[in-house]
Amino acid sequence: MTGQVIELHRSGKMRVLAVTSPARLVAAPELPTAAEQGFPGMSVTGSIGLLAPAGTPVGIVEQIAQASRTVVAEPAFKQMLIEAGIEPTLDSNPEKFRQSLAADVALWMPVVKALALKID
Repeated sequence: MTGQVIELHRSGKMRVLAVTSPARLVAAPELPTAAEQGFPGMSVTGSIGLLAPAGTPVGIVEQIAQASRTVVAEPAFKQMLIEAGIEPTLDSNPEKFRQSLAADVALWMPVVKALALKID
Protein backbone atom coordinates (compact mmCIF):
# COMPACT_ATOMS: atom_id res chain seq x y z
CA MET A 1 0.00 0.00 0.00
CA THR A 2 1.40 3.36 -0.92
CA GLY A 3 1.68 6.38 1.30
CA GLN A 4 -0.90 8.14 -0.86
CA VAL A 5 -3.46 5.42 -0.19
CA ILE A 6 -2.70 5.55 3.54
CA GLU A 7 -3.29 9.32 3.50
CA LEU A 8 -6.58 8.91 1.63
CA HIS A 9 -7.59 6.33 4.23
CA ARG A 10 -6.66 8.61 7.12
CA SER A 11 -8.48 11.59 5.62
CA GLY A 12 -11.63 9.50 5.13
CA LYS A 13 -11.57 9.96 1.35
CA MET A 14 -11.06 6.23 0.82
CA ARG A 15 -12.23 3.24 2.78
CA VAL A 16 -9.57 0.55 2.83
CA LEU A 17 -11.06 -2.84 3.64
CA ALA A 18 -7.82 -4.76 4.10
CA VAL A 19 -4.15 -4.95 3.26
CA THR A 20 -2.70 -7.90 1.39
CA SER A 21 0.46 -8.12 3.47
CA PRO A 22 0.83 -11.11 5.79
CA ALA A 23 0.76 -8.79 8.83
CA ARG A 24 -0.77 -5.42 9.58
CA LEU A 25 1.21 -2.43 8.37
CA VAL A 26 3.30 -0.48 10.86
CA ALA A 27 2.07 2.74 9.19
CA ALA A 28 -1.60 1.76 9.49
CA PRO A 29 -2.04 -0.89 12.19
CA GLU A 30 -5.78 -0.23 12.32
CA LEU A 31 -6.19 -1.84 8.90
CA PRO A 32 -6.82 -5.59 9.04
CA THR A 33 -5.11 -8.06 6.74
CA ALA A 34 -7.07 -9.84 4.03
CA ALA A 35 -6.65 -13.06 6.04
CA GLU A 36 -8.23 -11.38 9.07
CA GLN A 37 -11.13 -10.32 6.82
CA GLY A 38 -11.87 -13.91 5.86
CA PHE A 39 -9.52 -14.48 2.93
CA PRO A 40 -6.89 -16.87 4.28
CA GLY A 41 -3.94 -17.33 2.00
CA MET A 42 -4.47 -13.98 0.29
CA SER A 43 -1.08 -12.44 0.74
CA VAL A 44 0.50 -10.35 -1.97
CA THR A 45 3.46 -8.08 -1.35
CA GLY A 46 5.77 -6.17 -3.61
CA SER A 47 9.52 -6.11 -3.74
CA ILE A 48 11.82 -3.18 -4.27
CA GLY A 49 15.49 -3.80 -4.81
CA LEU A 50 18.53 -3.24 -6.90
CA LEU A 51 19.49 -5.39 -9.86
CA ALA A 52 22.88 -5.80 -11.50
CA PRO A 53 23.90 -7.24 -14.85
CA ALA A 54 24.47 -10.99 -15.03
CA GLY A 55 28.07 -11.79 -14.30
CA THR A 56 28.61 -8.94 -11.85
CA PRO A 57 31.29 -10.17 -9.43
CA VAL A 58 29.86 -11.51 -6.16
CA GLY A 59 32.07 -9.14 -4.16
CA ILE A 60 30.58 -6.11 -5.93
CA VAL A 61 27.03 -7.43 -5.44
CA GLU A 62 27.67 -7.96 -1.72
CA GLN A 63 29.25 -4.52 -1.38
CA ILE A 64 26.13 -2.92 -2.92
CA ALA A 65 23.88 -5.08 -0.73
CA GLN A 66 25.73 -4.08 2.44
CA ALA A 67 25.57 -0.39 1.50
CA SER A 68 21.82 -0.77 0.85
CA ARG A 69 21.24 -2.44 4.22
CA THR A 70 23.19 0.37 5.92
CA VAL A 71 21.03 3.04 4.29
CA VAL A 72 17.77 1.23 5.03
CA ALA A 73 18.78 0.84 8.69
CA GLU A 74 19.19 4.61 9.11
CA PRO A 75 16.27 5.65 11.36
CA ALA A 76 15.18 8.66 9.28
CA PHE A 77 15.29 6.73 6.00
CA LYS A 78 13.53 3.74 7.53
CA GLN A 79 10.77 6.01 8.89
CA MET A 80 10.36 7.67 5.48
CA LEU A 81 9.88 4.24 3.90
CA ILE A 82 7.35 3.19 6.54
CA GLU A 83 5.36 6.39 6.06
CA ALA A 84 5.35 5.68 2.31
CA GLY A 85 3.77 2.29 3.03
CA ILE A 86 6.99 0.35 2.50
CA GLU A 87 8.13 -1.95 5.26
CA PRO A 88 11.87 -2.44 4.87
CA THR A 89 13.48 -5.83 5.34
CA LEU A 90 16.63 -5.15 7.30
CA ASP A 91 18.04 -8.65 6.94
CA SER A 92 17.70 -8.78 3.16
CA ASN A 93 20.45 -10.13 0.97
CA PRO A 94 20.90 -10.88 -2.73
CA GLU A 95 19.72 -14.49 -2.42
CA LYS A 96 16.57 -13.57 -0.48
CA PHE A 97 15.77 -10.91 -3.08
CA ARG A 98 16.33 -13.40 -5.92
CA GLN A 99 13.94 -15.82 -4.20
CA SER A 100 11.38 -13.03 -3.76
CA LEU A 101 11.54 -12.15 -7.45
CA ALA A 102 11.23 -15.83 -8.42
CA ALA A 103 8.15 -16.15 -6.19
CA ASP A 104 6.63 -13.04 -7.81
CA VAL A 105 7.20 -14.50 -11.28
CA ALA A 106 5.62 -17.80 -10.22
CA LEU A 107 2.62 -15.97 -8.72
CA TRP A 108 1.93 -13.68 -11.65
CA MET A 109 2.93 -15.84 -14.63
CA PRO A 110 -0.44 -17.64 -14.80
CA VAL A 111 -2.19 -14.25 -14.87
CA VAL A 112 0.11 -12.96 -17.62
CA LYS A 113 -0.46 -16.11 -19.65
CA ALA A 114 -4.23 -16.16 -19.07
CA LEU A 115 -4.51 -12.57 -20.26
CA ALA A 116 -2.01 -13.16 -23.09
CA LEU A 117 -0.08 -10.08 -21.99
CA LYS A 118 2.87 -9.10 -24.15
CA ILE A 119 5.58 -6.46 -23.84
CA ASP A 120 5.67 -4.07 -26.80
